[in-house]
Amino acid sequence: MQLQTLIDIKQELNITYNSKIMMFGSCFSEHIGNRLQSIKFSVLNNPLGILFNPFSIAQTIERIILKSTYLEDELFEQEGIWNCFSLHSRFSSLSKKLFLQNANQKLDEAHEFLKSADYLFITLGTAWVYTLVETGVVVANCHKMPSQLFLRSRKSVEEMVEKWESMMNQLRAFNPNLKLIFTVSPIRHWKDGAHDNQLSKSSLLLLIDEIRQKFEGITYFPAFEIMMDELRDYRFYAEDMIHPNSLAINYIWEKFSLFSFDEKVKEEIKEFEKISQAVAHKPFNPQSHSYQKFKENSLQQIAQLQKKYPHIDFHKEIHIFSDDAVSIG
Repeated sequence: MQLQTLIDIKQELNITYNSKIMMFGSCFSEHIGNRLQSIKFSVLNNPLGILFNPFSIAQTIERIILKSTYLEDELFEQEGIWNCFSLHSRFSSLSKKLFLQNANQKLDEAHEFLKSADYLFITLGTAWVYTLVETGVVVANCHKMPSQLFLRSRKSVEEMVEKWESMMNQLRAFNPNLKLIFTVSPIRHWKDGAHDNQLSKSSLLLLIDEIRQKFEGITYFPAFEIMMDELRDYRFYAEDMIHPNSLAINYIWEKFSLFSFDEKVKEEIKEFEKISQAVAHKPFNPQSHSYQKFKENSLQQIAQLQKKYPHIDFHKEIHIFSDDAVSIG
């Protein structure tokens, strides 16, 4: 007896170890990006920080395309810390100069990466936005500033489509060969309320459907549907009963693998997973003979992979297993 309604997943992408992948959007895209990075795919993961709403995501992608530098007059200071409403708090700094230096360095990196990227993976989190009353601009992050500075609203499907059409035309001109993968975050924004969260997620799904009808080279990965339907049991949720737990994330990753990789790449992934697991290993006694042997074997495996995949950087892994951190092979 089948006690689960399954989402039919077929391979729609052809991601390989030669692919360049940019991840954009909510913390769910960060999870997938981290997983891809851990097995040595070429990934730029949310270069300008986590973003939740389609307006901020579109504005940020436009900025990357245009390489529009972050300027001093965009920053504000609160209790000695500098922030920017267009950026995530990971850029927060005690120094205005360092803030701008770091942000513009990441902007330049994102511009160059996106120009030659093969895949852009975008996770939309919510259609609810916060607009700065003073400027009328949708912010990416409120940085815990007083609520009276912002107007909270849910963007209509029409407003979001108009914004994304404009951005997509720029993106297509910037990188004509780029393939886009959309998904809606399976994480419920419970602070919006149960009903408003459903309206928000529905609006995001309609936005994606409209964009897919207007532009070619766009696919949709049903992470939201997998979580809401296949995994509709609280044993797949973290203690807050909102976020997917590790079991759910691993399950969705398996579905993503079916969606993204052919059999050859899946076999290659197994080789890289061995190294990833070795890196995560925490020895009880780092000086023991068995651990020294473990490090030696790991370095030999890395050397073999270096020969097969000379374009992949293994310096981090070599540093972990080698006393002198010098490249091998």
